[in-house]
Amino acid sequence: MRLRFNFVLGLALVVLVLLGALLAGHLAPFDPIMDADLMSSELPPDWEHWMGTDGQGRDVFSRVLYGARVSLTVGLVSQLINSVIGTALGVSAGYFGGWWDDLVNGLTNVMLAIPSLVFALAIMAVLGPGLPSLLIALGLTNWSWTCRIARSSTLSLKSQGFVQAAKTAGFGDLNIMRTQILPNILGPVLVIATLGIGGAVLSEAALSFLGVGIRPPQPSWGNMLSDARELIRTAPWAAIFPGLAIFATVLGFNLLGDGLRDMLDPHMRTQRA
Repeated sequence: MRLRFNFVLGLALVVLVLLGALLAGHLAPFDPIMDADLMSSELPPDWEHWMGTDGQGRDVFSRVLYGARVSLTVGLVSQLINSVIGTALGVSAGYFGGWWDDLVNGLTNVMLAIPSLVFALAIMAVLGPGLPSLLIALGLTNWSWTCRIARSSTLSLKSQGFVQAAKTAGFGDLNIMRTQILPNILGPVLVIATLGIGGAVLSEAALSFLGVGIRPPQPSWGNMLSDARELIRTAPWAAIFPGLAIFATVLGFNLLGDGLRDMLDPHMRTQRA
């Protein structure tokens, strides 16, 4: 029962955020960039501005909706890059072993020893701010756990009878990894990827808050929080609502990933029942 509730709640939050991002052009009552009116700055929430206005008179609700597009794009694309890199390295290391396994393990340990946000900051300092740079930075920093999961799963699978039978039948190594091993490790990789999306959303918000991610006036939950720092006393809603959006998104993906893990692991499901 608890498993079902967590999964359904996570799925509902994720779907809500996705719909808000996809339908932002239809749901947002104001332009998030152009509709700025200093005469209407720092207005509290009312029927016209559901989440109030910020220090430049822009509608917070509209900016939160458009900010969801940035956060979800960064979360989904960067995690896709991480999953591809981590899975490719992990499967190949576990399957071939030897010096390649040692090299991948060493590289993975180095990556795990470096705080991912610090590494992303270094990449952003070289590439400069902006969405493409952010996707590259976050896409290259969080593949280590996926690599470890893929490697350990491959090590347990490559000695199985169906893999040995494929080798005996004359299938090539790449064919075996693609058709025999990869489909059997997609479950744990999917769980790690789902949980990682929430982390990527947090990282994007942190980098944008620090001024090296998405630059204003393009709305991002992170730069909205940065702009609202000086308004905490006079217009707290300018920080509360983007903060709640980050919280709901990260919570949704974490609950969804947790639910997927329990659904794909019968032992875990039995323990939580």
